[in-house]
Amino acid sequence: MDKIIVSILMPVYNEALYLEECLDSILKQDFTSWELIAVDDFSTDASWEILQAYADKDHRIRPLKNSSKGIIPALKNAFSKSKGTYLTRMDADDIMTSDKLSTMVDMLTKNDKQAIAVGLVSYFAKDGVSDGYRKYEQWLNELTTTSSNFTDIYKECVIPSPCWMTSKYNLQRCGAFDSDRYPEDYDLSFRFYSHRCSVIGIPKILHKWRDYPTRSSRVDPHYSDNRFLDLKLHYFLKKDWNKKPLVIWGAGKKGKFIARYLLEQKINFSWICNNKSKIGKNIYGVVLNDSKPLSVDENSQIIIAVASKNTTGSIKLKLDRQRYIKNKDYFWFC
Repeated sequence: MDKIIVSILMPVYNEALYLEECLDSILKQDFTSWELIAVDDFSTDASWEILQAYADKDHRIRPLKNSSKGIIPALKNAFSKSKGTYLTRMDADDIMTSDKLSTMVDMLTKNDKQAIAVGLVSYFAKDGVSDGYRKYEQWLNELTTTSSNFTDIYKECVIPSPCWMTSKYNLQRCGAFDSDRYPEDYDLSFRFYSHRCSVIGIPKILHKWRDYPTRSSRVDPHYSDNRFLDLKLHYFLKKDWNKKPLVIWGAGKKGKFIARYLLEQKINFSWICNNKSKIGKNIYGVVLNDSKPLSVDENSQIIIAVASKNTTGSIKLKLDRQRYIKNKDYFWFC
């Protein structure tokens, strides 16, 4: 076998319906020095048989059985067997564009070892893509186009899980798949961010992301809203909290979760909101104040848990007028 430049790590669980299309897209890559380490995660359909059939025809495809159930163990397993200089992920139900690997390798060879190449993604679905996923795609691609992904790290996962590539050195430096925290892709994004990796945004669609009702991100409890908030707060307190007073802005479902989390950590905070019916109420022992005067300690850091577009614009305007700095003085959690 020629020297392996790229190792593709791919967990597989009951993807027989889409797996062949995925594998065909990998085989059509114009960059040929790759290996695919596909770890079957206890599938009950024909996924394993499909992987074996493809491996029999192409030695670059290496199917493995997972040792313990779950995406993280599958990724750990695949990573431990990888031989490539560069590493990337793939989802077994998605499709690569034919120039995906070559484009990313080209970008990485021109930059330092701590860089992450990120491409644009395009959702597709048999019955049409929902507005929510289309908006996420647009938002994510806008960040990638300007290589500004980490500026919105606390809003959502800013690195598309199957459309990044980095050096093995950098992935190891950031802890690879040692963490057991879900959502695993968001956790890795935070670790890239915490280790000050640079993002190389590639303004070109390199990955086609399939959406369907039973996709893991829709049905797996590992990807629930509370998991995302728990992860955001974990990394915020670890990396960006300057130990100054905290303010929660918003008293909806997410605001209440954040309040409970901070109380459990025995971290004091003040609480403000725009909802007139909640102002003055005592929730979890904390009185909600009116946000209009924005009478908070100037040294405070504000966690914003307000999602309404009509409100977020006015919040940003108010903070800008008072010369608050994004990702230093205030953080968008929605």
